[in-house]
Amino acid sequence: MSAPDKVNLLGLTYPEMEAFFLDMGEKKFRAQQVMKWIHHHQVDSFEQMTDVGKALREKLLRVAEIRGPKVLHEGISRDGTRKWVFEADNGGAVETVFIPDGRRGTLCVSSQVGCAVDCSFCSTGKQGFQRDLNSSEIIGQVWQASRSFGPRKNLGEHPVTNVVMMGMGEPLLNYQPVLAAMRLMRDDLGYGISKRRITLSTSGVIPKIDQLSADLDVSLAVSLHAPNDELRNELVPLNRKYPLKELMAACKRYSDNITHRHNTITMEYVMLRDVNDKPEHARQLVKLLRGIPVKVNLIPFNPFPHAGYERSRKSDILAFHKFLNDNGVMTTVRTTRGDDIDAACGQLVGEVKDRTRRSERWKESIFHRSEQPDGKTASVQ
Repeated sequence: MSAPDKVNLLGLTYPEMEAFFLDMGEKKFRAQQVMKWIHHHQVDSFEQMTDVGKALREKLLRVAEIRGPKVLHEGISRDGTRKWVFEADNGGAVETVFIPDGRRGTLCVSSQVGCAVDCSFCSTGKQGFQRDLNSSEIIGQVWQASRSFGPRKNLGEHPVTNVVMMGMGEPLLNYQPVLAAMRLMRDDLGYGISKRRITLSTSGVIPKIDQLSADLDVSLAVSLHAPNDELRNELVPLNRKYPLKELMAACKRYSDNITHRHNTITMEYVMLRDVNDKPEHARQLVKLLRGIPVKVNLIPFNPFPHAGYERSRKSDILAFHKFLNDNGVMTTVRTTRGDDIDAACGQLVGEVKDRTRRSERWKESIFHRSEQPDGKTASVQ
């Protein structure tokens, strides 16, 4: 735990870091120096900052810290996938997954301890919601994952080339800390990751989808999982607040607003045996997505204890895939990675320590909350 009066510099964006040094009576250029040491060299001690004068290092030691989330556990899959369990401040834990694929390394990052959306097929939702992560805890997952690979010989090469905000939690229900962390991911003084290589996945918080398109240009993925409202109400309860017609309109607006050429939105669709994998579902999905530049990612269901669902038959997944592609919808089937260490999609649970608080927060329905412009939660009357 940190001293309550110390500022954790890990989560500060460049403008925030400049303001921090100006408040200390220092020059703004110190922000560049310190950010490079933190994010390029992954140091956690001011003493390691050799081009920062001793007097300033001592001053920083009194008022600031560089503190990432504590590693509780690290597991490595037989396919090279790595999973970390990180301890969050004030109890609870989150999971982060690194997926290597040739020269690409994708990090799946969490935004909340647990999740309030409670999709019926996802193990994260079954643990309930405990709290939001702050920006230091979110970017700290990238920082710790990068440090785990050891010192880099070439600072221009980074083991984490892609980030997907697809870990535990609904990112758009923790908007401001997620936004700050993604800005650090994109900043050349942070991790210099292209906007095309940062993807935020949402279950469909429409007001924040619109706000994101105005605030930051990143790729968007939508946890769709059903082609009609009746079924999606069951699988993704948030659909009762933001139904498919409104969600598809928001996706079209987002695609129209982002600036890079690759404005395709990814639709994630978990394949559940005899639930959402029938020919009529494929036909409905083609109709639903018409007119929106999308790519559908079919995800074979990854089982967990007491899930109540089974993975679709391989023949049904392939038939679903063929029908969508034959009807002009670009479709891929996700390869399951890391399931032997419970790191596959839908399997992230964490190790929540405070189970009493967790169960109480779980009962709090997100359907009685709305997001104010400042990111705070307010009751809906």
